Amino acid sequence: MVEIVVASVDSSKNHYFLSTNNLQLKLGDKVVIETDLGPFIARVIKPNYMENEKNLIMPLKKVLRIATDKDFKEFNSLEEEALKVLNFSKKTAESLELDMQFVDARYNLDKSVLVITYLSENRVDFRELAKKIAQKFKARIELRQIGVRDKSKRVGGLGPCGLFLCCNSFLSDFSSVSINMAKNQNLALSPTKINGSCGRLLCCLGYENEVYTELRKDLPKVGMMFDSPGGMGKVTAIDIINGTYTVDFGDKGIITYKKDSKDESTK
Repeated sequence: MVEIVVASVDSSKNHYFLSTNNLQLKLGDKVVIETDLGPFIARVIKPNYMENEKNLIMPLKKVLRIATDKDFKEFNSLEEEALKVLNFSKKTAESLELDMQFVDARYNLDKSVLVITYLSENRVDFRELAKKIAQKFKARIELRQIGVRDKSKRVGGLGPCGLFLCCNSFLSDFSSVSINMAKNQNLALSPTKINGSCGRLLCCLGYENEVYTELRKDLPKVGMMFDSPGGMGKVTAIDIINGTYTVDFGDKGIITYKKDSKDESTK
């Protein structure tokens, strides 16, 4: 077992599992952490706890120190510099006729590495662009292509439920979501209903899909001819939550039955 903390770099929402470096940290503490790209300011999202080494990728990066006023001052200065980087990158990409939509730019805390993220439908040969940025801003350049879901995770916003986007608040990665999940839950297949702000299917479609799959068992499909307790008829509707289905018998009328029941529930 090893004592660790989990911290998040706000600009990327990436979670880092880190050695505590003998520091006692609290939830929400701002710390300077070690990463593959150098030091970054991060927020503790899970304070000191013991974890089995088998669940971790060793060796661990570590918490370097609790962030100081000097660190915050440097961070704010780098944020302003990053805006200049973005503007320069956009203008330079346009002059080079590169199909790139820039999302953000960020320096590590010692200003040795500059990470720039962008959207593009295709692969981009950005070697000349990276060379020009490096010459102007004197840093190692990391240009990273991301998807529209990653952009929403970084930028944030409100979902159709009125709450902050799941990807921006608590999701650490993206699970596969399919249109069949929406169909399984009897949702209207309108893009405005089942797509998120990123334009892709809502991540939350997967949250209850397993429950709906279980509840749908033994319920007939809408449109099929079904041998119900009242005889053979056409299924016109199902209510997954209540476990009922409605059968149209033509001249005999329409009757709603409870799943696994021999009696009609509603006429």
